[in-house]
Amino acid sequence: MHPKALLDECANLIELVYKFEHPADAVVSRYFREHRSLGPRERATLSDTVYATLRERLKFEWLARSGSGSKWRRLAVLGFPGDRDFLKSALTDVEKNWLDHCDAVTDADLMAPHRHNLPEWLATALREQVGPEFDALVASLNQPAPLDLRVNVLKKKREAVLAELRQAGLTCEPTPYSPMGIRLQGKPSLAKLPAFVQGDVEVQDEGSQLLALLLDAKRGEMVVDFCAGAGGKTLAIGAAMRNSGRLYAFDTSGHRLDALKPRLARSGLSNVHPVAIAHERDDRIKRLAGKIDRVLVDAPCSGLGTLRRSPDLKWRQNPQTVAAQAALQQAILHSAARLLKPGGRLVYATCSLLPAENEAVVAAFGEVHPDFEPVPVAGLLETAQVHHAASLCTGDEGKMLRLWPHRHATDGFFAAVWRKKT
Repeated sequence: MHPKALLDECANLIELVYKFEHPADAVVSRYFREHRSLGPRERATLSDTVYATLRERLKFEWLARSGSGSKWRRLAVLGFPGDRDFLKSALTDVEKNWLDHCDAVTDADLMAPHRHNLPEWLATALREQVGPEFDALVASLNQPAPLDLRVNVLKKKREAVLAELRQAGLTCEPTPYSPMGIRLQGKPSLAKLPAFVQGDVEVQDEGSQLLALLLDAKRGEMVVDFCAGAGGKTLAIGAAMRNSGRLYAFDTSGHRLDALKPRLARSGLSNVHPVAIAHERDDRIKRLAGKIDRVLVDAPCSGLGTLRRSPDLKWRQNPQTVAAQAALQQAILHSAARLLKPGGRLVYATCSLLPAENEAVVAAFGEVHPDFEPVPVAGLLETAQVHHAASLCTGDEGKMLRLWPHRHATDGFFAAVWRKKT
């Protein structure tokens, strides 16, 4: 595609994404479906440009003020990846001079919001938590996430999969914490990779993999993944159960559960039972009360720990949406707790960085559920052979899991664990 036409396509897509009516990945996917003539390289350029502008929105919008023409074109120019000569072949002389001036701007020339590219309420909340590490955290959140895989332990060992991937020409290494994780260099296509097609691996961030280890589901047990979504953690749990027992995958979205079906087919699991529920008080949940050995609540949340993958979330969330999520999280957690039999394990997790969705929810649950006792996470991770388990935890005796992108090179994750008293 001619550079001018490609730049125009980028500007059109940015304008659509910046309505913030839908998640950016959904808008991009729909755009590609509606423009099937776009080839793989054009799609990659469009996607990279959009996500670059979302990551550095405040900086780019500030720089764009000094330019001319459409705002969306100016943002597209600033976010356009790769060779500057290719880009400049699509620009006027005035635009080339403007771009050179923008490229010459350094961090020292920028105000704080243009460096961290966060809404002020979120910048304040993160700064209060990490203090002098704030700049390092921001830098990590503004970088694309690596591509992590989880080995399906029902089918293969990690060492065997690593060897296969390397033989296929991929550069990869074991993840530093998860004993079933592999980190790839770059973003290779997996669609035709034998290990992926055969269900030997699934795409899953290393931090997310640790949640299945905390649940530690056993053979023959009755287990519930309460907010299963597309089933990434469900598949890990089912493999840990060695395809035995009964694993319920609950979710309020039948569309998300439908996305689990092809993954289930690849995985070789037959012990997973997807169930679409209307809400956290659904009658199908009541019928299982007191019968379940282990429950994972990976609760709906702001997703602000996943900004490396979904930078639009920082512009689509606000204090009001976070408060609403926290109320829903408490309701879900209380309902899920009813499922457990005495001695059962409850795991609560989010991919949020905010205490309002994490420690505050845990504290509120503890106040009204004296029948549940906290279980220190550090010890559970050590038992699961997670390296440097204590460094992943916070609180007395490693009480809760707290993963930070700048410290652990994972998405931001939180988890707490309880045991129902007998």
